[in-house]
Amino acid sequence: EGPEKRMHQGVALPLDVGTRLLCQWRDGKYYMVKIIERRKKAREDDDDLFDFAADDKAAGEDKKKAAGGKAGDGAGSGDGDAKMALEVVDDYEYYVDYDKFNRRMDEWVSLSRLDLKSIRGKEEQAAKGKKGDKKVGGRGGQKRRSHGGHDAHLIDPLAMKHGHGAGNGPHNSNPIGHEDPAHHGEGHEEFSEHALQEHEEFTKVKNIHSIELGKYEMETWYFSPFPKEYNNCSRMYFCEFDFAFFKTKRQLQRHMSKVKMLHPPGDEIYRSTYKTRTGGDVTLCFFEVDGKKEKIFCQNLCYLAKLFLDHKTLFYDVDLFLFYILCEVDERGCHPVGYFSKEKQSEEGYNLACILMFPSHQRKGYGKLLISFSYELSKKENKMGTPERPLSDLGAVSYYSYWTYTILNVLKTYKHDSISVMDIAEITAIRQQDVISTLQRVNMIQYQKGQHVICAAPELLDRHIKEAGNFRYLVDPNRLIWTPYQHNELK
Repeated sequence: EGPEKRMHQGVALPLDVGTRLLCQWRDGKYYMVKIIERRKKAREDDDDLFDFAADDKAAGEDKKKAAGGKAGDGAGSGDGDAKMALEVVDDYEYYVDYDKFNRRMDEWVSLSRLDLKSIRGKEEQAAKGKKGDKKVGGRGGQKRRSHGGHDAHLIDPLAMKHGHGAGNGPHNSNPIGHEDPAHHGEGHEEFSEHALQEHEEFTKVKNIHSIELGKYEMETWYFSPFPKEYNNCSRMYFCEFDFAFFKTKRQLQRHMSKVKMLHPPGDEIYRSTYKTRTGGDVTLCFFEVDGKKEKIFCQNLCYLAKLFLDHKTLFYDVDLFLFYILCEVDERGCHPVGYFSKEKQSEEGYNLACILMFPSHQRKGYGKLLISFSYELSKKENKMGTPERPLSDLGAVSYYSYWTYTILNVLKTYKHDSISVMDIAEITAIRQQDVISTLQRVNMIQYQKGQHVICAAPELLDRHIKEAGNFRYLVDPNRLIWTPYQHNELK
């Protein structure tokens, strides 16, 4: 049985899951949301709650009348007394999903931020729900990115996988140049509706609100299946050198007092100093970490990464992956700022399985450095590579930018009279399909008489290269000290 209902302004409280109404966002404006979960607030003297509520509400009405205002204004009217009364009338908080925002913006809100007058009637909500059924997943006003087949087992941690958001098979063959980055990786018809719904239900509410990593505090974006003992932990503390995680700051401090290695485990394979946008110097390095040799480190990193990745599942069997950790270097050690992983042996030719730049270091240009590094490794292997699908919305934008910048610079600096798609692929290590889709996006390739013809006017090249953005951090191949993984080591 549900909680006892109480009427307020003609609305039964607490509000039901599935209710649609307006909610105040951080910018002060109201947006349509759907309540997808509710929970009782931790309060003292619950038995007396509604007795105080009646007094508070009456006092608020008296104040409004004395000030010449109207009595009975609802939430969302901007009146502080009414909001205070609402806080006491309803001892629940609600987890809301914004129609027009990515679901990383989902959050817990109190009743004072909800406009009760905007609640849709049941018939209107049902109509809206039927209309929303046309969307994949129907969450957050955007199509829901499909997940790999292993997501069907997400409730069982031992069956989880990391880095396989797209699975394997022919559904990866669509050229990504024709897709909106925000909806990248959709169209996985073979993924069962039941499995997708099961995943949606299990991951619909963020279990960790924020984390502390090094000197940075970050709000999380998505659910991550931490062990059960962390279920009621709103904030977690991570060691930035081994990614061990703790419930309290004191536990982390005790752990840090014992940490002697102030960098990720594994081999440092790259180091270079760059100029920042402010003119200062920053030294960056990469460490290669073998998932088989450093299993706990890699599993902890996957737990952390899942808090910011919605389209990937978690993988405890990290033995088959190599992890490349990007670090900022100072006198206190090597501080991780992002990473990517890749399979030791990929039959599909993937050179990257999962990529994440920690939110505290986004918009610095480091994401493009990660992508650039993955292609430099492919060049060392004498292979053409491509990232595993689906890409996140942010990942897709970064890849399109990198492909555009890299491919068009090849066209701009090429010395011979003609160049083919294969030539570009061999120079850049970018897969031919990605080269074609990128040139199609910038309208520089046409299909004539059974073959692709590249049409690149100099002024068009310059404009699109400029639009691709700044590439402050690119890999210096001469500083890369790396030997491709020997697959016989898997045995």
